[in-house]
Amino acid sequence: MSTAPATLNRDILRLAVPALGALVAEPLFLIVDSALVGHLGVTPLAGLGIASAVLQTIVGLMVFLAYSTTPAVARRYGAGDRSAAVSVGIDGLWLALALGSILAVAGSLLTPALVGLFGAPAEVAEQAEIYLGISMWGLPAMLIVFAATGLLRGMQDTVTPLWIAGLGFAANALLNWLFIYGLGWGIAGSAAGTIVAQWGMVAAYVVVVGRLARRYAASVRPHRDGVRGSARSGGWLFLRTVSLRVALLSTVWVATALGTDELAGWQVAFTIFSTAAFALDALAIAAQALVGKGLGAEDRPYVRRVLGRTVAWGIWFGVIVGGLIAAGSGVIGLLFTGDPELAALVQPALIVLAIAQPVCGVVFVLDGVLIGAGDARYLAIVGALNLLPFVPALAVVAALQPTGAAGLAWLSVSFFGVYMLARLATLGWRVRGTEWMTAGA
Repeated sequence: MSTAPATLNRDILRLAVPALGALVAEPLFLIVDSALVGHLGVTPLAGLGIASAVLQTIVGLMVFLAYSTTPAVARRYGAGDRSAAVSVGIDGLWLALALGSILAVAGSLLTPALVGLFGAPAEVAEQAEIYLGISMWGLPAMLIVFAATGLLRGMQDTVTPLWIAGLGFAANALLNWLFIYGLGWGIAGSAAGTIVAQWGMVAAYVVVVGRLARRYAASVRPHRDGVRGSARSGGWLFLRTVSLRVALLSTVWVATALGTDELAGWQVAFTIFSTAAFALDALAIAAQALVGKGLGAEDRPYVRRVLGRTVAWGIWFGVIVGGLIAAGSGVIGLLFTGDPELAALVQPALIVLAIAQPVCGVVFVLDGVLIGAGDARYLAIVGALNLLPFVPALAVVAALQPTGAAGLAWLSVSFFGVYMLARLATLGWRVRGTEWMTAGA
């Protein structure tokens, strides 16, 4: 599988560019919902905010379904066994259906209790319960889409998920408008429209995967060993995701304690961080697919080249994105709020974020490389270890409670500096060795 540098660059772009489009399409669902529901009034929009927070937490924790399916499929694809590649991907779909069904039933029953955790006024809680109760039945569809996307990524196809995500977004917008305003269903129409669009995406994936199964004579029935393997790998990736969520939620908690202005400023800084992460995550997805394929083909030199090239791309992307953030740091706050005081407050934090972008680029790529290698157990363990230097740093900020621009800057140093450097150290140490490069299908 020896590949010239120019060819490898094309392979990375071929996978990363469509993946970026699909990543951007995902949050557009929530933006459309927010825009359409917002015209119903403040109360429905507030209810949507609570319901979305619950849904995003559940769905975020389940993203391992894509990340565990991609390397399993890519290894068999690289080994030349297309039938086994598609079959193990289909096992991931069955696992997603089972988990999604359990979560839908449990979530529907627990909706009032979940909404009640936020302590919202009765009228807001009512709107949140309506939206969340209906949306829970879309969870199986969302998880199946995760697993199907992972299957196609493993087959080195990121274009088809882009098309399906784009069509799903368009259908979501049209159906929401029809159900909310055409039929007068209010916030319930928004939830119903999104569910129909999500199950429509599942139907599209069923057609695509069905064709792959026929082409490569792959079994569409679930296999106990395949489902169990996906669950085992996914369990470690789930724990990895939990550690990330703990870091994020802890930072929000400290930002809240610093003050309302600081919390608003952190929201601006973190939104920019999340936006920049789309481009870097696209590189990580390309790394997952290519590393899995290379290890399946037992071509370790190729995997090393993929590692080196994607890390280099991650650094340069980080430099470019960091330069853009630094250049716009004085006006980004104004674009979000129109408040000059808040813009001045958030600028130092944005400078810290800009400086950290090359580190973030490498971290995201290395994460993708190790996910592609199936090194999920290591990622779960070091996910907890990365919190050891970060939590004390965050505790110092919480104890000293610096306010204003300085407080927000130190909070940014804790997350974008200490936490991301801890991740860089643990991931970088791993890829320097060879234990993660387990070859074969």
